Amino acid sequence: MRRTLLSCALLLAAGHAAASTAWVSNEKDNSLSLIDMQTLQVTDTLPVGQRPRGLLLSHDNKLLYICASDSDRVQVMDVATRKIVKELPSGKDPEQFALHPNNRWLYVSNEDDALVTVIDTETSKVLGQINVGVEPEGMAVSPDGKWAVNTSETTNMLHWIDTGTQTLADNTLVDQRPRFVEFNPDGSQLWASAEIGGTVTILDVASRKVLKTLSFQIKGVHPDKVQPVGIKLSADGKYGFVALGPANHVAVIDAKTFEIVDYLLVGRRVWQMAFTPDQKQLLATNGVSGDVSVIDVDTLKVSKSVKVGRYPWGVVVTP
Repeated sequence: MRRTLLSCALLLAAGHAAASTAWVSNEKDNSLSLIDMQTLQVTDTLPVGQRPRGLLLSHDNKLLYICASDSDRVQVMDVATRKIVKELPSGKDPEQFALHPNNRWLYVSNEDDALVTVIDTETSKVLGQINVGVEPEGMAVSPDGKWAVNTSETTNMLHWIDTGTQTLADNTLVDQRPRFVEFNPDGSQLWASAEIGGTVTILDVASRKVLKTLSFQIKGVHPDKVQPVGIKLSADGKYGFVALGPANHVAVIDAKTFEIVDYLLVGRRVWQMAFTPDQKQLLATNGVSGDVSVIDVDTLKVSKSVKVGRYPWGVVVTP
């Protein structure tokens, strides 16, 4: 009996130690909320720079990059110690960014300057600044590292940057106010949301031709409130998830047929999303209601709402 109790205690301890942590940027509190994904409770709140928005992790999960937009800096936090270890020269008003597969080159959109700044994260040196459209925001790097793609909200374009030369190679016109881009796992497709256009455009990367333009209709929701922003694509190629902003829903899309499977009711002004490492759960930040919705990916149900700080924006999850 004693041995059984000891075994149970060790299993519980191991499960707790292995619990993942969600990191949420609170835009109006200048802070990060940390959520224990086993208990679904906020366990810590960390002060950071002004107006934190975009978050991303280094590929080894050791560093957390934070777009401190009003501080005009990208802050770098050591995940183990939860301390800011350096700041990168990001250019003005960084909002979103993407990390090259080499784990060094960081591509940052500078909304106020119509630029993409490329930073070597190891040396903290600027490798280049690339002129793009007006109000650049979304940023993604292809899995093979060949392309960095930026969205410009006012120019309504996707800008294709050749990472070998750090120069602009091409532009693609999409719907109004593109906010976010995401490559699918094998890099053959690019999904781009258009907030005012109310659509998601899916492009073939090799040809840069449009494969499908998705629009969304939710019963009881005025079309003007359907404003697609964040996108997440599951690693198994099964689903695409789209945050629909003030429509307060996440759309679920069959990533093979491009058919809309469901709309999931979440909090107010859903913005960005992140999977847990096992992709069993998807987290969605809800800016106006100040919480994070937890979506069970297998059942496509919202299982929990976790209160965080004011205007949660970005989210990532560490193992």
